[in-house]
Amino acid sequence: MSEEVVIGLEIHIQLLTKTKLFCSCSTDYIGKEPNLNVCPVCLGLPGSLPVLNKKAIELAVKTALVLNCKINRVSLFHRKNYFYPDLPKNYQISQYDFPLAENGYLEISYPEVRKNIKVGIIRLHLEEDAGKLIHKGEITRANHSWVDYNRTGIPLAEIVTKPELHSPEEAQLFLIQLRNLVKYLGVCDGNMEEGSLRCDANISIRDKKTGALGTKTEIKNLNSFRSVRNALEFELRRQKKILEQGGRIIQETRHWNEEKKITVPMRSKEEAPDYRYFPEPDLLPLRIEQEMIERINKNIPELPEQRRKRLIKEYHLSEKDAQMYTDHSTLGDYFEQAAALFPDKKMLNNWIKVELLGYLSKKKINIEHSPVSPERLVGLLKLITQGIITGKIGKSILERMISTGQEASQIIQESKIKQINDQEEIKKIVDIIFKEHNDSIEDLKSGKEKALNYLIGQVMRYTKGRAKPELVREIIKKKLNLWNT
Repeated sequence: MSEEVVIGLEIHIQLLTKTKLFCSCSTDYIGKEPNLNVCPVCLGLPGSLPVLNKKAIELAVKTALVLNCKINRVSLFHRKNYFYPDLPKNYQISQYDFPLAENGYLEISYPEVRKNIKVGIIRLHLEEDAGKLIHKGEITRANHSWVDYNRTGIPLAEIVTKPELHSPEEAQLFLIQLRNLVKYLGVCDGNMEEGSLRCDANISIRDKKTGALGTKTEIKNLNSFRSVRNALEFELRRQKKILEQGGRIIQETRHWNEEKKITVPMRSKEEAPDYRYFPEPDLLPLRIEQEMIERINKNIPELPEQRRKRLIKEYHLSEKDAQMYTDHSTLGDYFEQAAALFPDKKMLNNWIKVELLGYLSKKKINIEHSPVSPERLVGLLKLITQGIITGKIGKSILERMISTGQEASQIIQESKIKQINDQEEIKKIVDIIFKEHNDSIEDLKSGKEKALNYLIGQVMRYTKGRAKPELVREIIKKKLNLWNT
């Protein structure tokens, strides 16, 4: 059988609003006491009425525009009926046949091979999140289960792709680039471990000769890039083995067991009729004005792929470095703010990615909370290029800047660690070193280059790195020339 893997993804992203989708309860639930951020609306108590969150609409429209979707000027909310302990109303307010947006695409890139793939987006719609079940012991053998409703009602945007991904690797790459995009736009924090971004994956095998699409299975609630790829790879092997043995794939929903690295059946796959969708009677049709679309579109920042190309062209960065600044927009902003003040972009790039990020990582500080602003880092680099301090001293000063929040010039003034570039002072120090290292001088006279580097090192050690290395080398070579004449 000539076969083709067919994968489609359903991705839920938690929108970065301060309050829930239909009530004023806080969305800040991480680490909070269970069932604290709740009210009659998100608990579905009799007589309570939902009020739609305008900010959630704006964030969803922003995401849809970037995904090249058509925004429907009128969309409807529906009740999706199903019964589960983490759903207090026994239905979820979602959108069914009239979603917020549809017919879009996202182009994903393979930077290593310069290959792009356009993946279609069927729809993007708004819905409310469910609560969270906490089990004691294994899920299937739990002695007790608890439910936390703090997450209930948090606004989600669900993005449904067309079945246009053809390998687990492509699915993983799509999810990575979508996550980077929504983080970059500030619509979602993308924290998969905390459930801010979750993925369901549908996979089937198509017969290339007949074009017949095989029976699909769905893998629910994948919460890491690795689990998406591993689960799809396992499921692909499982389906192939069944077909090779003459068996039949059952359409079902499966759970990824991270510990055992296998998928296991959860339930038979539901279809739309199982949910008994009907229009939400307590919400009017959602009408999106053209003025809102134009305003949101106007304020969309430069997109990651555009920025990556510009960084390479404008600052002559490598593909890898440009991708780093694109994937982490705040880091990219930091670099560009500093680059506007400092001419040597190569030196600046190296200091940011090696020294600054290295020290911040040790202190577990994110770049947006760096005690060293772009202006202060440039101030330090200017002291190095002006010869006031050496690069080695600069590294130790940067570490102190991060620890104390002081400026480089203040640290230099207090510590008196300016670079020594006075020739007469360095000559005196060289004479002292020569008296202590007669063997090295003889080696130097006989033409051994290593002896020169050794003596320079001794001078630098004597001055604690403050002597200007180029001047030290020049003075030692002048002495060598005098000896040879």
